[in-house]
Amino acid sequence: GRALLVLLLSATVSLLGGLLFGYELGIISGALLQLQIDFHLSCFKQEVLVSSLLIGALLASLVGGILIDRHGRRRAILVSNLVLLVGSLILTLVRSFIGLVIGRMTVGFAISVSSMACCIYVSEMVAAHQRGLLVSLYEAGITVGILLSYALNYIFADVDEGWRYMFGLAIAPTAMQFLSILFLPVNPVKLSSWDSDCQKGLIQLQDTEDRAAAKREPYKEKHYSFLDLFRARDNMRRRTLVGLGLVLFQQFTGQPNVLGYASKIFHSVGFQSNSSAILASVGLGAIKVVATLVAMAFADKAGRRVLLMAGCVVMAISVTTIGLTSRIVPLAMARDCKAAGVPSASHSLTQHPLMPEMSPQPVVSPIPPALGALKSQAGPGFAATRSLTEVFDSSQSRKVVPDSFLTQKRDLVSQSTEETVRGTGPPFGGTPWMEHRVLNWITLLSMMAFVSAFSIGFGPMTWLVLSEIYPAGIRGRAFAFCNSFNWAANLLISLSFLDLIDAIGFSWMFLLYGLVGVMAVTFIYLFVPETKGQSLEEIDQQFSRKR
Repeated sequence: GRALLVLLLSATVSLLGGLLFGYELGIISGALLQLQIDFHLSCFKQEVLVSSLLIGALLASLVGGILIDRHGRRRAILVSNLVLLVGSLILTLVRSFIGLVIGRMTVGFAISVSSMACCIYVSEMVAAHQRGLLVSLYEAGITVGILLSYALNYIFADVDEGWRYMFGLAIAPTAMQFLSILFLPVNPVKLSSWDSDCQKGLIQLQDTEDRAAAKREPYKEKHYSFLDLFRARDNMRRRTLVGLGLVLFQQFTGQPNVLGYASKIFHSVGFQSNSSAILASVGLGAIKVVATLVAMAFADKAGRRVLLMAGCVVMAISVTTIGLTSRIVPLAMARDCKAAGVPSASHSLTQHPLMPEMSPQPVVSPIPPALGALKSQAGPGFAATRSLTEVFDSSQSRKVVPDSFLTQKRDLVSQSTEETVRGTGPPFGGTPWMEHRVLNWITLLSMMAFVSAFSIGFGPMTWLVLSEIYPAGIRGRAFAFCNSFNWAANLLISLSFLDLIDAIGFSWMFLLYGLVGVMAVTFIYLFVPETKGQSLEEIDQQFSRKR
């Protein structure tokens, strides 16, 4: 009975940790559309507000590992819950722009510490044959949190100062996670040893010699300094190579940006009404949820390596297909952002996201580029579902906006609609219209395949492997070190995307992502070990012995 209780509480902590992460990532896009009116935010201020969560998360990546290793995983999660409560209260009660930035930085710090501590704590708490399922549950929680945030964005879209409710509702799952973890032990309690799991036939070890050697060598927890991550001691340098390789390839295969233009593809296929656009966005989110559940089911059966390599292969094929089809049927990649209060701002900030922009040159996104950096751990579903709130808010009026402003908004949106309808006839002269339709559908299906592949492979498996390959004495700092590279690489990819498209073109950009995908498959095959069905102690001992 106690074992079952610990298992259920561990699952609850993992799911709620992911849900809070996904919720805080997704809620800003709906809140921003109200905040830019209530606080008269310029584009620069919108970028600062969106980036503030990223800055908080980066700070947490730099110092959170020390907190996790020195004070314990459980205490780190409890502290992150309290910090998140403080940040949510600040955002709910704030009356100034500076207060909003401080609140979002506080929230970013909290969810980053929680994301690291949850994965490590749960991986140490459960038996080896359950570890893949329960750590992957965190990724499933992220997806559910994002979809929940968009549902609440819709509910509070017409409420005066609805953004206060959006930010404040994060308090409920935070309190639930805080209470759940109070009933879990401070130190990891193995529900059953890996040896007894083997006797029950639950774990298939890779090598009987390794098992025999592991049994002969009693496991002793060692103490490590941060610099040991780069030394040959216990093969730590190779472990660091595996961790950094996974997080960097996760970003450089293009996942922060592949769905940044999902709305353009939806439009080209024919999703032109608000309702069909919403269905398309929710559909991508639903595909991500289903794919994550598949990863949870097979993580402990097929293994981490198999899912990582299969996901990478499908991702490489998908982005290569998008690159090739976009060479034949180019998509308009321009985006727009203007300061609130200017009449044309209503066009840029509430325009139907599936209507192509007619601007002649690439400009800045209505949701600032830094928001793309927040997709790192949420995965590509975030980018696609981001447009959902924009659709909701564009189709509904707001009481805080003067009637004349709304009239201008309606005129501009209707004008854009007419331009769009005129632009949807057979394009590009000589090529038959039907051929373009087929290619557009191929592009859409490729994007769906990309979402599924990421959610089965890189999405959950990266963090699962990171929580397994390091010794307990340095696991928190090592995880945080790799996590900081994850955030930094994501920010770099997101902010340089438009400049790279200007330099080499959209199709070549995606073909480059395909090449990186092939490199990622090679890297995983050569360097990433299979860790399914092995205790954390056994994984550590195998790493220490083998070069």
